[in-house]
Amino acid sequence: MPQVTFRKGEEEFSEAVADNTNLVVRAGIKKFPWPHLRYGCGMGKCGKCACRVLDGAESLAEPNWKEQKVLGEKLAEGLRLACQLWIVNDITLTQDGVPLPSPVKP
Repeated sequence: MPQVTFRKGEEEFSEAVADNTNLVVRAGIKKFPWPHLRYGCGMGKCGKCACRVLDGAESLAEPNWKEQKVLGEKLAEGLRLACQLWIVNDITLTQDGVPLPSPVKP
């Protein structure tokens, strides 16, 4: 089972999750130990769940078109949308210092 670690300031929240888990889906059904995860629509449109991947990025699928549209050049800085990630290996994330993206125009 993959270990997910979420860092917020000096705090660190960690838990093993089932293979192929989506963190925002878990948050929405209240099965989530990370009380500080910022998220919104869960569909890759609002960008509120943008996270910096601190460790484990190599095990993630390539960014999809939604992440490319919302994050653009920020992808190269290690940002990803939590709602678009399906966790299959250990990963460490933070939203510290990650600004909310500008609203995307249709």
